[in-house]
Amino acid sequence: MAEKGLNVLREPVYRIIDPLVRALIRWKIHPNAISSVGVLMTLVAGLMYHQDHVRTAGLLVLLGGMVDIFDGRVARESGLESKFGAFYDSTLDRISEVVMFVGLASLYNTIRGDVEDVAMIYVIFMALGGSLMVSYTRARAEGLGLDCKVGLMQRAERIVLLGLGSLVFGLAWEGVVLDGIIIIVAVLTNLTAIQRIVWVYQHARGVPLD
Repeated sequence: MAEKGLNVLREPVYRIIDPLVRALIRWKIHPNAISSVGVLMTLVAGLMYHQDHVRTAGLLVLLGGMVDIFDGRVARESGLESKFGAFYDSTLDRISEVVMFVGLASLYNTIRGDVEDVAMIYVIFMALGGSLMVSYTRARAEGLGLDCKVGLMQRAERIVLLGLGSLVFGLAWEGVVLDGIIIIVAVLTNLTAIQRIVWVYQHARGVPLD
């Protein structure tokens, strides 16, 4: 199956960051410590959304996403991969997404309070639900022995779209661009979750559970 979305950029990005990855390994920085730094960045990003500093929040979201690349790369290259490390990283990723979307909801709850902003809060929680379902459907499929990575709006795409959109546009044009980005994320995350359900159905129907 052809690689989808930002996955096509994986190898070029790895070639760019590998010198820093090797430096982190020489400095004996543990991958779990890198994961912790990434989630802290996203926690601060949620706070920046809450305080209406949208561009700063977007920058922190992108930086947190970049750190998330380093932890896995350092773990693999240093031989420190472990089941707990994978669990810890995945759990922190979900925490990061919840905080990011709650921060966005808080932004829309405070900037104007118009009917449109109240409606956007519901869209944000649809995006949050879709994001968590994208991750859950893959994790549940992997628990059944299936490698389910289909769909356009995976974590990397969500981070880049929301982070870059926030950084570049902020609340310009009364937040219309940010509105559109959140709506796109809400629609595509839920479509991706549905696509994964269909994919698992096609590959697992009639297969005994054992």
